[in-house]
Amino acid sequence: SRTKGVVGLVNPANDCFINSVLQALAGLPDLRLYLIRELHRRQLDGSEVYEVEGHPAKGLAEQNKSKDGGVPPWKLGGLQQGLVTRALKDVLDRLNERPIYKKTISAQDFVLVLERAFRTRISRQQQDAQEFLQVVTERLCDEYHAGKKARRKAKRLRRESVGVEVLVQELEKSEETIKARKIEGSVPEPVEDEREAEDASDEDTEDGFPFEGKLESQIECLTCHFKPKPSVSSFVTLTLNVPQKPSTSLNSCFDGMLKVEHIEDFKCDNCRLLHALESKQKQLSSPSLPADIRHALESDISKIRTALTSDPEKPPADASLPDIKLAPKRRIARHMRISSFPKILAIHLSRSIFDGSSLSTKNMAKVAFPETLPLGGILDQKQYKLLGVVTHKGGHNSGHYESFRRQVANLPYSTPHSFGTEGVYSQSERASPSPSLQPSPRLDPRGEKEATTATATATE
Repeated sequence: SRTKGVVGLVNPANDCFINSVLQALAGLPDLRLYLIRELHRRQLDGSEVYEVEGHPAKGLAEQNKSKDGGVPPWKLGGLQQGLVTRALKDVLDRLNERPIYKKTISAQDFVLVLERAFRTRISRQQQDAQEFLQVVTERLCDEYHAGKKARRKAKRLRRESVGVEVLVQELEKSEETIKARKIEGSVPEPVEDEREAEDASDEDTEDGFPFEGKLESQIECLTCHFKPKPSVSSFVTLTLNVPQKPSTSLNSCFDGMLKVEHIEDFKCDNCRLLHALESKQKQLSSPSLPADIRHALESDISKIRTALTSDPEKPPADASLPDIKLAPKRRIARHMRISSFPKILAIHLSRSIFDGSSLSTKNMAKVAFPETLPLGGILDQKQYKLLGVVTHKGGHNSGHYESFRRQVANLPYSTPHSFGTEGVYSQSERASPSPSLQPSPRLDPRGEKEATTATATATE
C-alpha cells in the first residue's frame, strides 16, 4: 500500500512466534506507558537502590548461592534492575516509529537480553507463541515486584537513618534543656517527640503491572454449606479451553472457566469436625467410662466446638480427632471469578486435544469474539477493547504465527516530532509572536480516498 504501515520484523529462522508476540505487544499503549514510567522511576531513584550484594567477578557457583535460600544474587540483580523491561521498551519503541519508507528491524537484541536474564538459550524449533508471551509477561511482572520491594527497602533504610539522626538531635537538645532548668532551679519538663508519627495506612499507590490480575476460587460443601476461605492466585495471561465443536464464541469459553463445577469425594473440614464431635459424644454417652477418659472426651468436645464456631479450617492440634480417612466424603461446588481485573487482558485459547496417548491434535473450532468485551458484574463491569490477535496456521506440531494489530495512532509516540534538533522542537512549542488571524487549513495527507484506517493489519 502507499502508506507503509508499521515497522516490520525480519524472520531469519523460525522466529515467527517471537515476532508475532512483539508486534501484538507494540500495539498496547498502556504497556508502553508502563515501561516508560517504570524505567523513569528507576532512573530517578538511582542505580544504587537496585543493586544487589555479590561481586560479579565471583565464580558461577558462588553467584548461584543465595543467603536465604531464595533467588540467587545474579538473578535478583537482573530483576531489580529491570533488564527485560528496558530491552522490551527499546524494541517496542523501534516498532512504533512512523517510517517514511518500508522498514524492518530485528528482535535479536531483545532475545539476547532475555537469554541473558535466564542464562539459557531460546530454541527456534517450532516454539509456542503463548509460552513465549507467558515467559515475557511473567518476567516483567517479577521485575516490577522486585523493583517495588527494592524501593520499599530503600525507603525503610532511609527512614531508619533519619530516625537515628533525629533521635541524637533530641537527646542533645534534652540534655541542654535539663542543664538550663537546673541552673534556673526549676523542674525539667518532659521533652515531647516532635517527629511525625508514621501513618500505618500509607500504602504505595503506584499503578501495578498492567497484565497482572487475580483469580479467586471458592468452594462450598453441598452437605453442610460450609465455605472455606477463597484461594487467590495471580495471573498474567488467562487460559480458556475451546469446546470441541465446529464453532463457538469467546463468551462460551469464559463460561467454561467461570461456571460452577461439582467435585465428588471431597473431605470437608467442617464435616470432619462434625463427624468427630458426633463420635466423641457417642463415646461419652457410655455409662461405664472411667473418670479420666470422660474428662478427656469432654475436653476434646469443648475444643472441637470452639473450632467449629471460630475456624473449622484449623482443627484443634491438642485434641484427639479420628483419622482423616474415616471422615465422610462430600460433594462440593467450586466456581472461579476474576477478583482483580488487569488493565491489559491477555487471553490464550487452548486448542490442544489429548487422547491419553503421546499424540495430541489441534482443535480447529472457529471462535467468534467481539470487538468490545464486557467482564465483571453490574456494579464493577470492565470493558476491554480488542487491540491485537496472534493466530496460528497449521497443525499441532508445526505451522506459522501471524499477528493482527490495530492500527491506531495512540500515545506515546516513539517519534514525538519531526524536527531535527531539540532547539527547533522547543521553539515550535512556543506561541508565535505574530499569530495569523486565519486558521490553518485541515488537509488529509493521504487524500480523501485513503482517509479510512483499517482496523487490523497482518504483520509478521
